[in-house]
Amino acid sequence: MKSQNSPHTLLALGSASLLLAGCATPQATYVDPSGSRIITTVGSINIQDYANAADTMVGSLIDGVINAGKLESPGGQPAMLAISRIVNNTSQHVDTDMLVKKIRVALSKTGKVVTTTTMGLGGNAEDPLAKGIQQQTEFLQDKKNTRLPDYSLSGKIIEQREQAGNVRQSSFVFQLSLTSKDGLAVWEEEKTITKQGKRSTVGF
Repeated sequence: MKSQNSPHTLLALGSASLLLAGCATPQATYVDPSGSRIITTVGSINIQDYANAADTMVGSLIDGVINAGKLESPGGQPAMLAISRIVNNTSQHVDTDMLVKKIRVALSKTGKVVTTTTMGLGGNAEDPLAKGIQQQTEFLQDKKNTRLPDYSLSGKIIEQREQAGNVRQSSFVFQLSLTSKDGLAVWEEEKTITKQGKRSTVGF
């Protein structure tokens, strides 16, 4: 009968330990979402792309409309904003809230804009409970006091791909428009983000 501590047994145990160590998953670490260590992919919109586009859009809207005194609202109240359709014309699934929510938060912090969550395109409310409360309140009160949005925000995200040799390039164009209740576009902005990378040997 062979001893359990034979050289063959120890060698097998050592090999198994090395194999397990090699397959172990490295410990995850936190990184700054605006830092240089964030993963960047050519063919996808990354979190830093949303942040970059939102910062540009917010800066333009605040400087060109809010700080310029062009924002109109009744009785000096904060202007009411409704979110319309943000069209996704890219090849991937895009959660437009990644862009719009950042803009809404920044505008809300100015104290001059509020966003309605009870009115949406096609009658779809972002917050159905709030819409129900609003409808009950309007039923019990004079509907003449019902306030409608002063502005609506609409937009589009467009994708353009190019390739030269083993270098591929993707451009994502973010477009937004602010429309008054009179149907006039009082502000428009566009931000293009372009990324390049070499083609993988596995696939595009």
